[in-house]
Parts: sequence; C-alpha cells; structure tokens
Amino acid sequence: MNMPEITDHLNGIIQVKITMSFPLRWVNSYLLPGPDGVTIVDPGPRTPGNEEEWKKAFAELGIGPADIRQIVLTHHHPDHLGCAGWLQEQSGCRVWMSERSYREAQLMWGPGSTMNRDLPALFRGHGMPEEWAGQLEAHLNGFIPQVTPIPEVAFIDANRPLAMGGRRWLPMETAGHAPGHLSFYHPETGHLLCGDAVLPQISPNVSLMPGSDPEPLQSFMRGLLKLKTLEVSTAYPGHRNPFTHFEERLEALLLHHEERLAKMERLLEEAPATGFGLCVSLFGTKLGIHQMRFAMCETLAHARELERRGRIESWTCEGGRVYFRLA
Repeated sequence: MNMPEITDHLNGIIQVKITMSFPLRWVNSYLLPGPDGVTIVDPGPRTPGNEEEWKKAFAELGIGPADIRQIVLTHHHPDHLGCAGWLQEQSGCRVWMSERSYREAQLMWGPGSTMNRDLPALFRGHGMPEEWAGQLEAHLNGFIPQVTPIPEVAFIDANRPLAMGGRRWLPMETAGHAPGHLSFYHPETGHLLCGDAVLPQISPNVSLMPGSDPEPLQSFMRGLLKLKTLEVSTAYPGHRNPFTHFEERLEALLLHHEERLAKMERLLEEAPATGFGLCVSLFGTKLGIHQMRFAMCETLAHARELERRGRIESWTCEGGRVYFRLA
C-alpha cells in the first residue's frame, strides 16, 4: 500500500488524498490541527487499504488516534462518511454531521433501509431493462462494508459556528448533491471546505432518489446561488485539488444544468421517451453499474425539474411504465 499524498497548505489545512475507485481515484480528507486536537473532515470510504493509508498518514504527520478531537462530515455518501465509525472506535472522538444528512445515511444503509429494492423498482418503472436493474441490489449492498460501522453522531447547528483547528467556521447547508450537505466557511480568510457542493472540474452528481429530496436539481441550483453570496479566496473540495476560481465555477455549473435541461426538451420534441431512454440518449450505455446509477438518477432529477417548470409532463401507461412528453 502506497503512502497517501499529503499536502500541507501552510494555512492550518492539511490535505490527505484517500484512495477510491476510478474515475475519481481519490477523495480529499482535510486535517485541521488545533490547540485542543485534530479535526478530520471527511475521512473517506472504509476499506482495508484505506485503513492502512490512514495509519501511514498518521505516522507521517506524527499523530495518533488519541490526537483526533472530532470528525466532521460534509455529507453522508460512503466516500466521505465511510471511515468515520472506524476512526471513532479507535479514538473515542465525536463525529459531527447535519441532522438531515444523518437521516439520509439511515435511508441508504440504516437497519430499516429498503433502498436496495426501492431504487431498482423506481428505475424499472422508468424503463430500465432487467440487464441493468438486476445489478442494482448487489451494487448497493456493496457499499455497506464501506460505511460500517455507522458512527454515533452529534448534529451540527447550521446557525452556529463550528470550531475546527482553532478557528470558527460557518456551516453553509445546501442540498441537491446530497440533502443536508454542509460546507464550512471561514470569513476572515475566505477559505471554504466545500465537500462535493462545488467541484473544480466535474459536475457534482444530482440524484433523484426514492424517499429523498423530491426536487434535487432545484435544491442544487438554489444552493449554488446561496454559496455565490460568499467571498471565497480558496475552495477546498472533496475531489480534485483546491481552486480559486470559485465564482466562475458556480456560473459554469448553473449554465451546465440549464443546457442539460434544454437538451432534454429537444429530445422530447422528437418523441416521448422513458427516463431510461433519455438517460441513454444523454450518457450512452458504455458505463458500469455505478456510473449508470448516477446517470439514471441525474436524468430523473432533470426530468423532475422540467416537470416542475411546466415544460414537460409524465404519464403512466398500462403495465406501470412512466413516459415523458412535452407539456
């Protein structure tokens, strides 16, 4: 196992790249050392390899589990939450996240979760053939080891600053990529720990999921407009590297989604289509099940937004399959 890449930004923020699968390759964890211990933001997915990466990172940085004061999670996805429970077991530290984000973790992987059946049922209703839908239950179950154990958590109050690394950070709750997603803003320096709310080179996935946010794309775009009110000098994202063109990136993401909505309307001008038909037109089929799940959830999120705007409508035909057409 290689040593994870560690970058000390010499401003109280240490970036540790924790391995994850292609195409993202790594997730950024951030260590914020302070007078009363170290805060870890988003410790990455739990795998045997990543456990070893953390041990090597701690040795390189001269710290141990006893030095961890707290773990702070931007959101509930496995590549951010995963190692939190494992590190909590070793250190006894507190783990913080938003209450909504914790509810989403329970929806996905809690003891009463039915997502491994609900999501395939949603996709089948929107026209996904069995060759794809039949892979989903095993695919979703494969994430459970990456988030086990789910940590005991305390909830972050989005209206109160959170102390991390000897500084007071303002939680900024947005949604769309993940309900309850929190970014953390330090007004004095303009630093923003933005998780997956804004990424420098790729568009954060926006997913319509059963039992979750019913209008995820609207939530995402509202969140970008909320973040646009901040004066950000450097953004520290969950993937890729820190960047300074924050406002420009917000504009590009807003434009990207408007263009995607317009493209879907043009597709429906030609003929009505199922969600899966639209998904294939937009993203193709040369995808693994992980990327196909993201593509399908994002297609349905855009279709829902077009319905909300009154641009398209859906109907259910005999047999329960849902189609979309221009309104």
